[in-house]
Amino acid sequence: MAILDIITAPDPRLKVKSTPVDRVDDEVRGLMDDLLETMYAEDNGVGLAAPQVGVAKRVLVIDLSRGEEVPDPLCMANPEVISFSEDLVSTEEGCLSVPEHYAEVVRPASVRLHYLDRDNEIREMDAEDFPAICIQHEIDHLDGVLFIDHLTAIKRSMILRKLSKTRKHTTAKTAATAPVL
Repeated sequence: MAILDIITAPDPRLKVKSTPVDRVDDEVRGLMDDLLETMYAEDNGVGLAAPQVGVAKRVLVIDLSRGEEVPDPLCMANPEVISFSEDLVSTEEGCLSVPEHYAEVVRPASVRLHYLDRDNEIREMDAEDFPAICIQHEIDHLDGVLFIDHLTAIKRSMILRKLSKTRKHTTAKTAATAPVL
């Protein structure tokens, strides 16, 4: 297992639509394990999708356990929502790929989906409330959609400008302190 680098917006790799995996084999399980380790390394991460680490495959992980709770990871390949509730809920969302930015996003309150689990078995599940929000957020990543894409153009532009400015400042600072070889 390895901790991978998380890509941050406005990196164009986050906008790529991921391709399905043929099956969950040792390679895909290894990716799932790396995604979990990377997510756990972040203090507030509850979900991570493969595109967020530069892998354009339809793989994601979620673990809603917090603090002293026993980890309860959910690993999915090729997840697909097959139905949404008509009820909507507005929730403040954040994202490891959009660090330090949060905004209210409106999504269906519950979903029904199917996916391949770690053992390559087809599973179907219902999720509501916070788990449903997390699943929809991570599936969006597989389709090249960030939570900020659900915001108004003005709000999205403000966040992206701040992220670009932070990236330029960090890159310049890193280059200035990098050893010369």
